[in-house]
Amino acid sequence: MKILVTEKIATKGIDAMLQSGAIVDEMVGINREHLLEIIAEYDALVVRSVTKVDEELYERAGNLKVVGRAGNGIDNIEIEGATKRGIIVVNTPDANSVSAAEMSIGLLLASCRNITQADALLRSKVWDRKGFKGIELNGKTVGIVGLGRIGSLVATRLQAFGMKTIAYDPYITDERFKKFGVEKKEILEDLVRESDFITLHTPKTEETFGMIGEEAFRIAKKGIVVVNCARGGIVDEDALVKAIEDGTVAYAGIDVLVQEPNTTSPLLELKNVVNTPHLGADTVEAQDNVGITIAEEVISALRGEMVPNAVNLPTLHHQEVDGLRAFLKLGETLGRLYHQLEKEAVKQVEVVYSGEIAKQETEVITLAVLKGLFEPVLMERVNYVNAMLTAKQRGVMVTESKTTEIGNYLNLVQVRIITNKKEYTYSGTIFGKEEPRIVEVNGFEFDVSPTKYMLVAENQDQPGMIGQIGTLLGKRNINIATMQVSRNLKGKNAMMFLTIDSEVSKEEKEQIKNIDGISRIKFIKL
Repeated sequence: MKILVTEKIATKGIDAMLQSGAIVDEMVGINREHLLEIIAEYDALVVRSVTKVDEELYERAGNLKVVGRAGNGIDNIEIEGATKRGIIVVNTPDANSVSAAEMSIGLLLASCRNITQADALLRSKVWDRKGFKGIELNGKTVGIVGLGRIGSLVATRLQAFGMKTIAYDPYITDERFKKFGVEKKEILEDLVRESDFITLHTPKTEETFGMIGEEAFRIAKKGIVVVNCARGGIVDEDALVKAIEDGTVAYAGIDVLVQEPNTTSPLLELKNVVNTPHLGADTVEAQDNVGITIAEEVISALRGEMVPNAVNLPTLHHQEVDGLRAFLKLGETLGRLYHQLEKEAVKQVEVVYSGEIAKQETEVITLAVLKGLFEPVLMERVNYVNAMLTAKQRGVMVTESKTTEIGNYLNLVQVRIITNKKEYTYSGTIFGKEEPRIVEVNGFEFDVSPTKYMLVAENQDQPGMIGQIGTLLGKRNINIATMQVSRNLKGKNAMMFLTIDSEVSKEEKEQIKNIDGISRIKFIKL
């Protein structure tokens, strides 16, 4: 693994990459021409906000697999070009999430309890409690705009204050709202009307710029408190000043402004506003975490592991990845079965989730299925990043369906492959915590722990079939680890599933196929 670092990150991050066995070249401040000349040598590129990662660079970077952004914003990285090439883009939003969440709550408390104003008066040698009567959080409603990483942390912490939490985020699943005990608001206006406090945790886009402005303040409760630790401009600053002056907004806590640095904003002149100079991520822990986290993310991506903070993948927390890791392996295994057993062109893929797994965010498991389906038959790189795009380019429709009803298994993942001629099904579950099992293939039921080498034989349901295959493999020193047989109707068709210790040659497969009663034999390599 060869990694190029073009901007300064914490020493602990560099050390972590070196300890993984990677070759790390630090070239802070490298000029553009030199970067383009050498980028083809590297598997990974680590940047902050200055280095431009675009089509020009991608065209030169034939070996590039990962771009790591040490920080949150990705304005300098062209995502579409990375995605279509299967290049994973990772950033470190979690590294400073706790710091940003704590800053938001700190500003909320400081503003509604007049902490900074009271401190300033006391420092001027005046002891006077008049005019500093604040408001409590307990029993009030906080409206959270953006229920991503930071927003969800704020929600859980403010619930501990006895607050009712509501949120608006059209890009977050209902399951996530339920997971964090937050009431979902379908439109922003409903959130504004019901909130006693509003706190912002959304990126700045064309859609979000100025989203809390004159219209929002017109319908808000009188005496509302506004906190913005996200990005300058999400709250319309001119509208906020007017709302404070006319009493609509009682207090505000502002860490970010449209123009920074800024020492002339009208907000600085208002006594019931707590202003800080963009300190949300400025803690010792956060800066070290950024370096260490980007190192871990880049190394994990290079090793082909699932990366929680991949920008061009579904949003997952580290805990969620840990909980889904076995299902990712299962999904990829089920996807790989198809092209090793069948040859028909795929028209549609449906992934059906049943039981407890249906309550989780399953999109990434579906990506694992697609990765397993396409990777063995395509020359180009297929991974979690470009698996859905690969399906779209090949005209394959992909759907998910869920049911929380529990049948024979607490969790069940079924992959339905639909072609122009037929439908094929492959089902699996997880035993214990980390044990994927194949439990069904095209209607035949099994309980198979997938291994690197497997044989699947379809045959007539008649005596002697198991013995003949076992004897033939034994004569060729192919050890059978397990063998299971399933049949649909007695005396009709049966399927054997064997896990074996070594590969089976083409000649050996032909010999098995020539056994009387064998209709088909397939060797599977995972």
